[in-house]
Amino acid sequence: MVVCNVMHTPHTVVAFRRVSRRTVLKSAGVTLALPLLECMTSSHSRADTIQPLRRMLLISNNLGVLPKLFFPTNTGRDYTLSPYLLSLENFRADFTVFSGLSHPGVVGGHSTENCFLTAARGPTKSGFRNQISLDQFASEKLGWLTRFPTLNLGVNIDKANRSLSWTRDGVLLPAEENAPALFQKMFVQGDPASVQEQLQRLEERGSILDTLLDDTNQFRRTLGRDDKARLDQYLTSVREVEERLHAAREWELRPKPSAPQPPPVDIHDKKLFIEKFDLMLAMAQLALESRSTRIVTLMVDAFATPAFQLHPNHITTDGYHNLSHHGQSVEKIQQLEDVDRQQMALLAKLLKTLSDTPDAGQRSLDNTIIVYGSNMGDSNTHDNSNLPILLAGGGFRHGNHLASNHSFDTPLCNLFLSILHRLGIDVDAFGSSTGTLTGLEQT
Repeated sequence: MVVCNVMHTPHTVVAFRRVSRRTVLKSAGVTLALPLLECMTSSHSRADTIQPLRRMLLISNNLGVLPKLFFPTNTGRDYTLSPYLLSLENFRADFTVFSGLSHPGVVGGHSTENCFLTAARGPTKSGFRNQISLDQFASEKLGWLTRFPTLNLGVNIDKANRSLSWTRDGVLLPAEENAPALFQKMFVQGDPASVQEQLQRLEERGSILDTLLDDTNQFRRTLGRDDKARLDQYLTSVREVEERLHAAREWELRPKPSAPQPPPVDIHDKKLFIEKFDLMLAMAQLALESRSTRIVTLMVDAFATPAFQLHPNHITTDGYHNLSHHGQSVEKIQQLEDVDRQQMALLAKLLKTLSDTPDAGQRSLDNTIIVYGSNMGDSNTHDNSNLPILLAGGGFRHGNHLASNHSFDTPLCNLFLSILHRLGIDVDAFGSSTGTLTGLEQT
């Protein structure tokens, strides 16, 4: 095993032999590519040759925004910023706003909240089963290049019922909304005994899978063609788990990066909705910039948010969900507009921070793809069409309002496919996509 210095850690290099990125780990018939490490480049040139790592942050508020204040009234590069988008005026050249996008067949009001990144049709139908989400799909294609292939975060989230992240088998991946716990996971190295205990657990799981593979391979010889095909599909899933266990073990043996700041103080009070959202955006940024992961999802569970603080000494008259069904009530609309504008301000803050942060000779914003949107086009009427979608950063050609004809129901997955290509993932389709979106030519 070659030991090498991991970026941003205080540990010294104990072996300087250059390692090719093609180096592989081999165990129990599994071949696993190593992630890109500093020891794969010569020591004298590492500081000058660190390549930008394209990342992705996917954000969704499951109650959306007031559509009339979000969508511009005209299109093209000379469009007039809407009242909400005025908050992002300083970054006009760094984002694109879309209208006319939706997930075909994904209807049913609030039941669509788990389908924002999956596009799984018919969430209200009997026997509905979700599909793999965009983040997990991208992670599968990119491989295990970071300590955490993805991180799934939440704000006020109902962990048992809601998530942006879903496995290929349609299983919900719970979101983390405890900032100190996330910080510890990323930066706090366990004592030797704790690390050894974790390694032992990984070894035990690996042994179980090895035994399972041996047994099923023997059983396979007795099966017919169709049953063999089904069993092969199952074995593929087992091997994927086995590969993840091997990768997890390798990362467990490596020191974690040094924490660039003190641990955060958690916010438990659901009424501090904006403060919690701000904190989790900061944690998402920290996760990406520390290269703990390349992909973060953040679900803002407005549905589960009770009456909350709009401003000091000013609590909303009702929970977020009831406010969203405003029925044209002036008082409710005013409160919704207030919280929408505050969320736009948080997004502007994120863009500024990423714009001001250097990254391998570029701005961090240029290497970070950000999607902000919702499964709800209009919560007041439970409308799941014309979803509010904003794309920022990532090196796309921005500064545009790209409008699709609402009658043709342009799939949001066309944007997702464009994003996958920008991440370097060469696939022909994702979800309900019919192709990529035009007007986002790379710069």
